[in-house]
Amino acid sequence: MTDNELTGLIIGAAIEVHRALGPGLLESAYQECLLYELKERGFNIEKEKPMPIIYKDVKLEHGYRIDLLV
Repeated sequence: MTDNELTGLIIGAAIEVHRALGPGLLESAYQECLLYELKERGFNIEKEKPMPIIYKDVKLEHGYRIDLLV
C-alpha cells in the first residue's frame, strides 16, 4: 500500500466519523470514534504515544503525545 492510499483510507474513516457525529463535540469524542473506526478497518493503532523532543542532538523525554499513530 502506498502512502497516498493509506492516507486516503485514514481520511475516509475520519470523514465517516464526522458525518456520523456532526460538528461541535469535544476532540476526545472524535478521537475515540476514529480509533474504533480504524481498528474496525484492520489498522494497528497506538493511542497517545509519547514522542520525545530532539533538541541540539539531545533526546528529551518530556515531549508530547501523538493522538493516534497508525
